[in-house]
Amino acid sequence: MRSGVIAQKVGMTRVFTDAGDHVPVTVLRMDGCQVVAHRTMDKNGYTALQLGFGRAKPNNVPKAERERFAIAKVEPKMRIEEFRVADDKMLPVGAEITADHFVVGQFVDVSGTSLGKGFAGPMKRWNFRGLRATHGVSVSHRSHGSTGGRQDPGKTFKNKKMAGHMGVETVTTLNLRVVRTDVARGLILVEGSVPGFAGGYIRIRDAVKKALPKDVPNPGKFRVKEEPAPAAAAKEG
Repeated sequence: MRSGVIAQKVGMTRVFTDAGDHVPVTVLRMDGCQVVAHRTMDKNGYTALQLGFGRAKPNNVPKAERERFAIAKVEPKMRIEEFRVADDKMLPVGAEITADHFVVGQFVDVSGTSLGKGFAGPMKRWNFRGLRATHGVSVSHRSHGSTGGRQDPGKTFKNKKMAGHMGVETVTTLNLRVVRTDVARGLILVEGSVPGFAGGYIRIRDAVKKALPKDVPNPGKFRVKEEPAPAAAAKEG
């Protein structure tokens, strides 16, 4: 199991195939997606990578977090996410994952926070059919009707589907095909729609229900920023 990546939803557009057919795609942008820390079996009981996304102003980051990024020798990040990986798929701390981590034609699973809809009734929220149009029903045609029994059970069970707040939930869309990648700009184009609003954070990982292509890089595609040699650093100072 390889590491996933953090991206930001830019919006939707379309691309054309050689046959002239258009494919609707969602543009996802990677910005400084670097490994911040490791989670190991000996220390934490599981193996995972902590990735950071974006660049935050140091003045807006708590001191404890600044020290954490200083230990990893990376810039302060806007967002931190954790991805479970296999023991042999660990990436070095400070490595920046590039857009060609995923190959064209590969299937990925994408997770994001759905749009908030506010207070919604049961027909919109749960696809209830509503009450009858006639025969004693007046005013409350779009309500959900009875929610519990009388003496038995004498209560409404928890998690009963009723009217309430809709949206702002983590939604995962499975098996989206990677149409194109742009390493220079850090863009990943996936076919179809992605949950969330433009500017929202998205988690991308290899599809669980699809086999990986043979040309997928293992443990991943990344670059490591080389630090200047001691002599060069002294000369610059």
